[in-house]
Amino acid sequence: MSTATTMAAASQDLRFGTTDYIVFVIMLCASAGIGVYFGFFSKAKNTTEEYLRGGKKMQTLPIAISLVASQLSGIAIMSIPAESYTYGFNYIFVVLAMLAVIPILIYIIVPVFYENNVSNCYEYLEMRFNKRTRQLVTATFVMNSFLMLPVYMFIPSLAFAQVTGVNIHLINVMVSSICIFYTMLGGIKAVVWTDVVQGGIMLLSVVAVGVLGTIRSGGISSVMDHASEGGRFNFDFRLDPRIRLTFWSATMGGICMWTGHIGLNQSCVQRIVSLPSYSHAKKSLVIAGLGFLIISFFNTISGIIMFARYYGCDPLLAGLVSKPDKMMPFFVQDIMGHLAGMPGVFISCVFSAALSSLSATLNSLAGVVYFDYIKPRIRHTEARANWAMKLIVVVMGGYCILGGFVVQNFNSILQTVVTITGINTGAVVGVFLLGMFVPRCNAKTAVSSIVFSVIAMVWVIANGQMNFKSGLIKYEVLPNTLDRCEARGLHVILDAIKKTDFTPVTVKPPSGAPVTTAFDSNRDFSLYDISFYWYKVLGTALIFLWAIPMSYVWRPDKNEKQNPKLYSPFVRKFLSLPPAEQEMEEAPLRGDKVRDIPNLRIDPGDKEKEASLEY
Repeated sequence: MSTATTMAAASQDLRFGTTDYIVFVIMLCASAGIGVYFGFFSKAKNTTEEYLRGGKKMQTLPIAISLVASQLSGIAIMSIPAESYTYGFNYIFVVLAMLAVIPILIYIIVPVFYENNVSNCYEYLEMRFNKRTRQLVTATFVMNSFLMLPVYMFIPSLAFAQVTGVNIHLINVMVSSICIFYTMLGGIKAVVWTDVVQGGIMLLSVVAVGVLGTIRSGGISSVMDHASEGGRFNFDFRLDPRIRLTFWSATMGGICMWTGHIGLNQSCVQRIVSLPSYSHAKKSLVIAGLGFLIISFFNTISGIIMFARYYGCDPLLAGLVSKPDKMMPFFVQDIMGHLAGMPGVFISCVFSAALSSLSATLNSLAGVVYFDYIKPRIRHTEARANWAMKLIVVVMGGYCILGGFVVQNFNSILQTVVTITGINTGAVVGVFLLGMFVPRCNAKTAVSSIVFSVIAMVWVIANGQMNFKSGLIKYEVLPNTLDRCEARGLHVILDAIKKTDFTPVTVKPPSGAPVTTAFDSNRDFSLYDISFYWYKVLGTALIFLWAIPMSYVWRPDKNEKQNPKLYSPFVRKFLSLPPAEQEMEEAPLRGDKVRDIPNLRIDPGDKEKEASLEY
């Protein structure tokens, strides 16, 4: 019997029931219903401000949940457990990096956005440097969106196909269409409120998988024992940057990644600045950080629980699951398939995570493309702007569906995503921090440093991929076996092995040729061999490596007046400003009312500016 036939036969018990389909359809209908409500029945004005920022009247908790939901895409729900299952628990350090990121956002980055009343984070770069800097970074955001959109939707389609057998591209078309529909109609309010529904489903699902998985794997002590025996709790503190994931690469890479994704990416910044004031934003970010840590912890530990369940009886080796990214739906059907509706809840969770990321990216992409590329070339009216942004959402959604045909060929989706975003995320983080920290750097320095960082990262990543192709880098997973299936009572996998005429895949011992593996390297050091988790750190470092020396070549204009609001609060005390100006600048940061600040004039009707400064 062929492997494919065996997989199909053995998976017959692991299928969706009627209740699961009902749960899944309810989730989709709820998302579509929210879009219909905000598109047709909400009494809000039909303006770009309303479509992109909800009239700057959004509430703290929904925005916090929305930030969590959009960061935890289907990639997180499916690929992070697969990462822990195959490579161990070191990914937890990427999650814990959020503890450092939230203070960075609250005290260094977000105050600058609120003080300058920006609705698009790339506006700041134009204020601090020039229009070319803004256009360059905006182009990287658009490029990243183009690369990532197909991945967001393909992951959940992969999960659905695993448990239902329905054609993967058919699901992709159906669910993407619903997302396009509610994002196009309802704007940011629909995006945020669907995220609240989807965030609730995600929390319920990941906690249920963690608890039920632990029970079915024999309890916490059994999970810990099996994971330790299988080498999944071997934390790596070595400094070698070629090792796939260590404490250092996870922590440093995690800080750069989350700072870039939450604090300096328009899809998240758009939501942060849609809150009425900075104090609301602070509370929202703290809640979002806690929510992220809880859900991501359960996601990461799920891979360890999954390993404990299949210790000595690996579905991957048995040929029942074709790649690690498909392990999670198999595991869920195994531990929860007997509970009516629970597999449906999990698949709804994966789709919820994907929909939240997709809708947030589509909504912010529509705003960025319109204001940066279309508005300067047409006669702007609110009606034209709304129609143009809705059309962009539809066109990009269609592209997203077609991109699924390419994504299906990727091997490790998490590795692919981190590698793709590594090209420019470091440069984006670097140039924002350069603007906020280094007053002497001017527009020439900023533009040239972005170009330098991106070109250098493309070169490093391209050579790294060539080393993968030529076999100089091989990321073999941690070992597992098939010799305990009978003892563990995993009869589905045991039956699959008995009915199959293939030899199970085993990890080959390393040959004598020099090679860099996931856990070691016997090659001479090469920058092209460094782990993809270092790419964002390297991209950020290259900005400063270029910009600081060049700021002494292209010196700042001595007559140019420095605007203190363009720098992080703690940098302002080092600026050479007249005492009266400094006092005026620091007053809002102490929480004083804007009206009481001497020499600061605000038009009586400019409530929005007043709200943005009162924090």
